[in-house]
This record gives sequence, structure tokens and C-alpha cells, in this order.
Amino acid sequence: MAQAGMKAETTEAQPETPRFVDGKALLIAGLRRIYAPGEMNQMAAQWRSFVPHIGKIPGQIGRTTYGVCWQASDGVSLEYLSGVEVSGFAGMPGDFTVVSLEPMRYAVFPHRDHMSKLSKTIGGIFYKWLPESGCVAGGDAETPAFLERYNEEFDPRTGMGGMEVWIPLKS
Repeated sequence: MAQAGMKAETTEAQPETPRFVDGKALLIAGLRRIYAPGEMNQMAAQWRSFVPHIGKIPGQIGRTTYGVCWQASDGVSLEYLSGVEVSGFAGMPGDFTVVSLEPMRYAVFPHRDHMSKLSKTIGGIFYKWLPESGCVAGGDAETPAFLERYNEEFDPRTGMGGMEVWIPLKS
């Protein structure tokens, strides 16, 4: 699971009580990279590369952005996609990946601190809330371990507002 690769770089914060959402199918298009343990701080550069595309991506739906995280095939690295929802695959820039996420149930956690502390919220979810909740995370090779969701209230200049962590759950 993705949390294994995250443990070394995070400390846990007690997450807020989640709400539960039956999520719709999503197509997310954006930049996808693999990060070995110790390289997670490079995700900011990935976002800087992606941000100029927002609003210009063919078929983009809304302005909500996503950070989608999977366990990499080596079992310790993370695959991370910074992207937006799109209506289809056509016309994407050559360096973009489009992923299709099936409808699933999510535990949704707000993150009210600065974005630099997001890893502490994620650590708290996986190492505190999840073991005590009776829920089972649904991340696998096809299903992401989690989604970061940044709505229109998020201000990238201040790193505050509109952030949530969505954890897919097994039924």
C-alpha cells in the first residue's frame, strides 16, 4: 500500500472525522511521475509544471484539481498524478496521462492547515484513523491509495483553503 512508502517521511496528525461519499466515475488528466522514498518533496515541481495547463486542457471540467496517488510496482515508491477532471481522452498534450477511476465509496477528510502539512494529515488517516475505524482502504494497482482534492477555494499563493483527502474504501 502507498502508506508504506509514506511512513518514513511523515508524522501523523489526528485527522478530523470524515464524511462518507459515494463518488462518481472520474477521468483525470495530467502529469504523472514516480517518486522513490526521499523524493516526495519533488512533487511541488510537478505541480509547477502542471499549473500553466489548467484551464487550457481539452475537455476540462471545472477548476478542481487532483493529486492522485498509487503504490508503484516496486512496492516502495509512489506514483503521483497532478491533474483535473476531463470529459474524454482526445487532444491531450503528449506528456499527459489520463486515468479512469471507477465509482467508489470514499472517506473524505478536510485539511485546514497549510498544504505543507498535508502529509501529516495523510499519515494520521492511514496510521491512526484507518486502523481504528473498521474500514479497509481500497488502494491497489488500479485503485489509487488516495486522492488530494483542491477545490476553487484553494489558493496556491498562500497554500491554504479548499483541501480534502479522499480515501477509497473497499465495500
